[in-house]
Amino acid sequence: MKHVLNRLINHETISAEEAKQILINISKGDYNQSQIAAFLTIYMMRTVTLEELKGFRDALLELCIPVDLSAYNPIDLCGTGGDGKDTFNISTLSSFVTAAAGVPVAKHGNYGVSSACGSSNVLESLGVTFSNDPDFLEHAIATTGICVLHAPLFHPAMKNVAPIRRELGVKTFFNMLGPMVNPSFPKNQMVGVFSLELLRLYNYLYQDSDKNYSIVHDLGGYDEISLTNSVKIVSNHSEVLFSAEDLGLKNNTQEAIFGGNTVAEASKIFKTIISGNGSEAQNNVVCTNAGLAIATAKKINHKDGYELAKEALYSGKANECLTKLIAL
Repeated sequence: MKHVLNRLINHETISAEEAKQILINISKGDYNQSQIAAFLTIYMMRTVTLEELKGFRDALLELCIPVDLSAYNPIDLCGTGGDGKDTFNISTLSSFVTAAAGVPVAKHGNYGVSSACGSSNVLESLGVTFSNDPDFLEHAIATTGICVLHAPLFHPAMKNVAPIRRELGVKTFFNMLGPMVNPSFPKNQMVGVFSLELLRLYNYLYQDSDKNYSIVHDLGGYDEISLTNSVKIVSNHSEVLFSAEDLGLKNNTQEAIFGGNTVAEASKIFKTIISGNGSEAQNNVVCTNAGLAIATAKKINHKDGYELAKEALYSGKANECLTKLIAL
C-alpha cells in the first residue's frame, strides 16, 4: 500500500486491475486503518478515473454475495448520496411507488454516511427487516413487488471500510460505487449521481453493459430529480435536459424537500408522504423520480411514467407495498 499511496500522492493514477486488487486486499485485511483512510482521502481531493472506478466496481461485484432475482427483471432506484443536500428519502419512497405501479424493485441501500438518514436508516426505523436469504427476498418481491438489499449483508468484504467511512463522515468513492454493485445484478436501473463528471463516468461504464438505464444529475447538485433546477438525464438511447415544466409542474424550493435532521424526523416525513399526505412539492418530486424509473423499465415516455406513479401513490398502493413488506 505504501508504494501505491506514494504514486497517488504524486498525482499518478492506477489501472483497473490495480484498483481491483487493492479492494480485494482491503477485504482480506491486508492494510491497517490509517492506510485505508489515507487511500480514501486521496479520492476526496481528486476525481476517480474511469479505469479506477471500473476496477473498484469489478472487485465489489466479484466479492459480493449474489442473489438471483432475474425472474422478476427488477429495477433498482439508487443514488450515490454525497450531494450534501439533506433531502428526504426520495429514491426510497420512489421505489415503493414504482413497485406499486407494477414494476418489481430490488432496492439496494445502506446507512447514511454523509447524510442524517440513509435508505437503510429510514427503512429500519419503519420496521423493515433486512436479510440476505434468497428465499425471503424472492418471497418479498413476489408478494409486495419490492425487496430490500441492505448493502452490508451482501458486501461483507467491506466490513474493514465501514467504520472508517462512518468516522470520516464525508463522501468517498464508495458513494460513487453504491449503485453499481447491486448484488442482484439488475438489468434495469435508475441512478442519481452528484456531479456531471460522475454522470459521464457512469455513462461510459454502462454503455459497455447490457443494462437498460437512466442516469440523472440535477444541475443544482442533487443526485436525484429535485424539481429545483434542470436535470441532465442520460440513458442508453437518449440524452436530454429535463425541467419541471416538461411535466407541467412548478419548480420547488430546497426547503420544500428538506428531509429533517434525525432518523426520527426522516421517518415521520416518509410516513406522511407514502400515506398520501405529503405536500405538493414532496409528492411531485417522488412521482417525477418514480415516473422516470417506471418509464425506464417499461420503455415508455416520462410523462406516462409520471401518471402511473401518481396513481400508485394517491391510490394508496405504495403504502400497501410498504405495509406488506413490514409485515413480512
